[in-house]
Amino acid sequence: MIKVTRLNGKPFTLNAVFIETVESFPDTTISLTNGRKYVVKETEDFVCKLVKEFYQSVSLLGQQQMGERENEE
Repeated sequence: MIKVTRLNGKPFTLNAVFIETVESFPDTTISLTNGRKYVVKETEDFVCKLVKEFYQSVSLLGQQQMGERENEE
């Protein structure tokens, strides 16, 4: 789940698994797989960062450990 903010300032939580697209029109619009759309204050890049962090937190996207390769040598 990611926390984003509607244009009226109210925060809400969105299930990142159902995000299909994130676009800027210029407002950031998040489209879900069920056809619903949400316009949020956060930038497209920031929403993508939140989604990536969510996927990493539930182990759906690998995490690269800093210095891990250096210690292998």
